[in-house]
Amino acid sequence: MINATTILGVLKGTQAALAGDGQVTLNNTVLKHAARKVRTLRDGAILAGFAGGAADAFALFERLEAKLDGTRGSLARAAVDLAKDWRTDRLLRRLEAMLVATDGERLFVISGNGDVIEPDDGIAAVGSGAPYALAAARALARHTDLDAEAIAREALLITASICIYTNDQITVETIGG
Repeated sequence: MINATTILGVLKGTQAALAGDGQVTLNNTVLKHAARKVRTLRDGAILAGFAGGAADAFALFERLEAKLDGTRGSLARAAVDLAKDWRTDRLLRRLEAMLVATDGERLFVISGNGDVIEPDDGIAAVGSGAPYALAAARALARHTDLDAEAIAREALLITASICIYTNDQITVETIGG
């Protein structure tokens, strides 16, 4: 499991939200409180967030953008292509990060093991606080009328109160809604 952050993606109605906390941790020391681990790609059409090493994640963002360009913006095809490269390329294989990405209609978790996972319920999380964020987001989605952005923000606030690797300096990016 990758420690040091939590990234949460939520699809609800016509809105998609991707949220990440700002904490950067090295072993048991907090180095930074307000890092941005969620970003927009392709002029805001794609949202992506990472858990893991920052340099590794930036390399993966660049690769994902290149794959998106090569597939004319198809996130599903780009995610599969990236996962294939990540698993088979000798240099990429050493990268320690996980990505969550959405185009507003579909949501994917992409890993270096070759995984491209599209959750059934439109909610996905990676990082050390993933189980807490996933549980909180699912409960909020099922039992409230909150939109995707509010669910993602509230779920990460709940996670920050439980997970020592997650803080309450939350960045949320949205598409649609």
